[in-house]
Amino acid sequence: MRSCHAAILGFEQVFYSGAVAILHADLDAFYASVEQRDDPALRGRPVLVGGGVVLAASYEAKARGVRTPMGIAQARALCPSAILVPPRMTAYSTASKAVFEIFRDTTPLVEGISIDEAFLDVSGLLRVSGSPREIAARLRAEVRARVGLPITVGIAGTKFLAKVASAVGKPDGLLEVPAGAELAFLHPLPVERLWGVGPITSAKLREHRITTVADVARVGEAALVSMLGPGAGHHLHALAHNRDPRRVRVGHRRGSIGAQCALGRRPRPFTEIEATLDALVDRVSRRLRGAHRAGRTVTIRLRFDDFGRATRSRSLLKATMQTRAIQATARALLHEARPLIATRGLTLVGVAVSNLDGDGHVQPSLFDEADDDRLDVAVDAVRDRFGSSSLSRAATIGRELGPSVPILPD
Repeated sequence: MRSCHAAILGFEQVFYSGAVAILHADLDAFYASVEQRDDPALRGRPVLVGGGVVLAASYEAKARGVRTPMGIAQARALCPSAILVPPRMTAYSTASKAVFEIFRDTTPLVEGISIDEAFLDVSGLLRVSGSPREIAARLRAEVRARVGLPITVGIAGTKFLAKVASAVGKPDGLLEVPAGAELAFLHPLPVERLWGVGPITSAKLREHRITTVADVARVGEAALVSMLGPGAGHHLHALAHNRDPRRVRVGHRRGSIGAQCALGRRPRPFTEIEATLDALVDRVSRRLRGAHRAGRTVTIRLRFDDFGRATRSRSLLKATMQTRAIQATARALLHEARPLIATRGLTLVGVAVSNLDGDGHVQPSLFDEADDDRLDVAVDAVRDRFGSSSLSRAATIGRELGPSVPILPD
């Protein structure tokens, strides 16, 4: 079903004169769409990609209430006819690279957000390539013809609104928010469309009968700050008025490198959670060394059985990319959160390293850490040659962490 929201607003044609025109291109149900593309028997049927949890669901499965990262048992209860397929990360990475080639053929100003979505600034192409809608239509046709996948594109003058437009336009749609009609489009939407409004923030807003973006816009900034805190209050007030000065950034290096693992709903012993965290640290530290980045801040992310979330962070005295240093800090943070985990249950654990330097320079230590460096180099070499699973920690044997999700280059 294709969206025509711009037509609903009564705009036959939009003229951009010196204005910013940003596309947000987002592949639809990416993993599931790749599976349906490659296996004609799956087309038009509810498809789940995953193992213990749902990594992706086709729109046929989403229509039955399946969401990510839902447990497979719960997903099957909602959609008994769903077809479960194991993830093929190499196929998804290959498809992503092909789509990003089309993005870069469209404009040199591409900011990747993840392997299946990006912002494209087409402001400077309007005289030579046509209107933003014409550019977006060609992009969608190219992705379909060359890669065989559906993609939704939102068009607006800000990154925030372009992303909202693509979300509203899904699946397989093209939705343009015309200049001058931004608030008319934005304000009727539910508060959950605002970046940063998750279940907890949504519940707080709805307790005050703030249910739409228009309601947020009508509330004074001071009231939002009092209700949500200064960070969220100022942020949501700006977005509700479509104030987003950010521009598409090319070549921007990520500010953190992390990994996470969904654990499902069954209770797990703390030793198993700790082993999962160790395996995640292995992934993150290997990525740091591969990208020649070192970081100072270690953060663990927790999601509980009641759907609440928590983060715990600690900054080190110096930047590091050593597995043992990151593991020791992450474990300490996990042990601090152990009482919380025991009372609320844990369904997801993640670890990230941030405050990254630009060139991987690590200040030499006064103490002898050469053995740790040599061990990391040796382990990386074995895994590079024989595969990531060729070396595993003893504590993780028999426990499937799940395949590493494809990501944009670090």
